[in-house]
Amino acid sequence: MELEEDALVAAAPPPSSWPGPSRRRHILQFLLHACKRLDPRPIVKYSALDFFAGRFLPALPRKMGYCGARSGRAVRSWLLEPLRDSNLELFALVAVWIASKIHDVRPLSVKSLKALGDRIISDQHFTCRDFADAELVFMEVVEHNIGSSSIAFIYLEELLIHFREISKLGDLLDLDVCMDFLDILYETEDTSLLFNSPCSLAASTLVAAYVISVPKQTWEFPILPWGLLHHMMKRKS
Repeated sequence: MELEEDALVAAAPPPSSWPGPSRRRHILQFLLHACKRLDPRPIVKYSALDFFAGRFLPALPRKMGYCGARSGRAVRSWLLEPLRDSNLELFALVAVWIASKIHDVRPLSVKSLKALGDRIISDQHFTCRDFADAELVFMEVVEHNIGSSSIAFIYLEELLIHFREISKLGDLLDLDVCMDFLDILYETEDTSLLFNSPCSLAASTLVAAYVISVPKQTWEFPILPWGLLHHMMKRKS
C-alpha cells in the first residue's frame, strides 16, 4: 500500500503545469456541452463555469497535496485518487448542479444529471450517491467559496444594459454574441488570470462583441475608454 501511495505522489504533475492546456480545454468543452444539453439559464451556466474553472481547478492541485506541506490539509477521496478525466467530468456536472441549486427555484435533479452523465461520460457510469459524494469533495476543495454575486456574466449584463441606455449602438449588440466570446475566454488558459477580475473579463467580452457586431462605419462610440472608466468605477465601488 505504501508503494502504491508513493507511486501516486511521484506521478502527480507539478502544480505549475496541471492540468495542462489540452486537458483543461477538454474538460471545459465538456462542461459547455453539458450546459448545451441541459439548457440552464445563463446565470447558472456561468456560475458553474466560474465555480469550476475559476475556483475548483486552480485549488485542486493544492488540495491534492501537490504543493507540499505548506499547502494546508489535503482533500482525500477515491474521486481524486487517481484523478481520471471521467472524474473531472463528474465534477464539471456537479458545478452545474451547485449553480442550479443557488439560482433556480426548481434546481436540476441529480437523476437528470446522472442520466446525462451516463450518455456523455464515456468510460465510467456514476451513481446518484457518487454525485452526492462529488458535491462534498467539490465544496471542500473550494472551501465553500461558491458566492456568485461577482461573476463575469453579471457584470456583462450590467455593462450591456448601461451601454444600451447611453447609446443606440447598444441595440446592435446581441447578448448571445457576448456569451459566445465569454465561452471562448473561459476555454482559453491564457485568459485565466481574468477570472480573478470579473469586471475585466466582462469589459473584454463587451469590447470584442462590439468590434464584431457593430458596423465599422458606425464606430463613433468610445467603447474602450468607456469600458475602462466603467471598470475603474466598479472597482472603487
